[in-house]
Amino acid sequence: MSELHEYRMLIDGEWVQASDGGTFESVNPTTGRPWAIVPESTTDDVDKAVQAAYLAYSTGPWASMSPTERGNCLRRLAELLVERSEDIGGIECKDTGKMFKETGWQANYIAQYYTFYAGCADKVHGDTLPIDKPDMFVFTRREPLGVIAGVVPWNSQLFLSSVKIGPALAAGNAIVLKLSEYAPAAMLEFGKLIAEAGIPRGVVNLITGHGYPCGKSLTSHPLVSRIAFTGGPVAAHEVVKNSASNFAELSLELGGKSPVIVFDDADFQSAVNGSLGAIFGASGQSCVAGSRLYLQNGIADKFLDRMAAEAKKILIGDPMNEKTQMGPLCTINQLENCKREVEFAQTEGGRLLCGGRQPDGLDGYFYEPTIIDCPRQDLRIVDTELFGPVLSVLRFDHEEEAIQMANDTKYGLAAGIFTRDSARSLRVANQVKAGIVWVNTYRAISPIVECGGMKYSGYGREGGFQAIYDYTRPKAIWMNTSSESLTSQFVSR
Repeated sequence: MSELHEYRMLIDGEWVQASDGGTFESVNPTTGRPWAIVPESTTDDVDKAVQAAYLAYSTGPWASMSPTERGNCLRRLAELLVERSEDIGGIECKDTGKMFKETGWQANYIAQYYTFYAGCADKVHGDTLPIDKPDMFVFTRREPLGVIAGVVPWNSQLFLSSVKIGPALAAGNAIVLKLSEYAPAAMLEFGKLIAEAGIPRGVVNLITGHGYPCGKSLTSHPLVSRIAFTGGPVAAHEVVKNSASNFAELSLELGGKSPVIVFDDADFQSAVNGSLGAIFGASGQSCVAGSRLYLQNGIADKFLDRMAAEAKKILIGDPMNEKTQMGPLCTINQLENCKREVEFAQTEGGRLLCGGRQPDGLDGYFYEPTIIDCPRQDLRIVDTELFGPVLSVLRFDHEEEAIQMANDTKYGLAAGIFTRDSARSLRVANQVKAGIVWVNTYRAISPIVECGGMKYSGYGREGGFQAIYDYTRPKAIWMNTSSESLTSQFVSR
């Protein structure tokens, strides 16, 4: 076996090992073999990163920079990301198994998020208030919160980091970002751009490790003012508990089990293509994956025949190969979970239309595109997030039934609607309980648009201009404009 690539963490502008020398391996899911060694943060490492961020925010050069200067740093960071997008995308492909044509493109596109927040940096302002008291001038100003604790998963780490780093830095905060224990290499490569962009030491810190002690130490640290967490509900429960230690503000994005509703008047091929992309794009490893498909009965059989035939044609293989259309799952646990749940769904009456197995002739964590025709809504697989290329299909007769079934879930992140009836699309979009609704498309993103969920998909929003206000707090300033001296409250008249 070739020598493993050794990574280090970014703390206070220095690339460092864990203080006790601890490490863990990162596995290439295409081969199933380790390819890199990553530091395992200790509690002391986390404290050093948070202390560095606090100093950068409060007394360092970052604290004295104007909003325009901060924006210039973010703009330069965006330019560097474009220049290095193929290199970073290649590392992400190797570490996660996502296709290079997706990771390279995504790294390039995500630069637009930093450009967007660069432009926002000097647009944050307070208000002058028409106070009801004479001789008083009252105004508000927005101030940074301080140290931000960001926690991101492996699957869309560049994107999910940008919607935390971008607004946090634009507002004048410093950040400590805990990278996933799975496939953190892309963000460590990204970290090499921080100093080059002119961002002072300590403003951005990248630490690696597991939920304990790394994640717990970070999210409970007394100097942390806000926690921006993306991950699963189980870990989120612990993060919420940890935030009781520091009263940090909190936003949670926790994934979903997103429904795609196809009515019988939809553009047939467009709906097939959209449904395929919704679940099999990124091998189903997306928070917004459209993993529940609801088909109106009039088109259901024809739709499933077409969709299954198309799914069987998807070319699975090496994600670095330009011809590959779907790569492996990132971890062995995901693979085993998909296999287990698909097998269990069949014992509950689910009918396997395609997939349901590992393809022949491939090492690594590959799993075929899988479609299960479910006879009932209460099958376990219908409301279990698998984070893999597995689609549960159900049928409906009328609009109200589709809405009821779509909302019958503990999640509420995203939804898709396919119909030519614009009035219907608006009615359904208004009634579906999801933070993001796509009509006649799916998985579209933009830095201008807020995203986030409800119910078990979390709370808070990321993206859009409003996000920068979430990384500030208002301060009210009262000024007495009278030329008269204040009268004493304690002199009898």
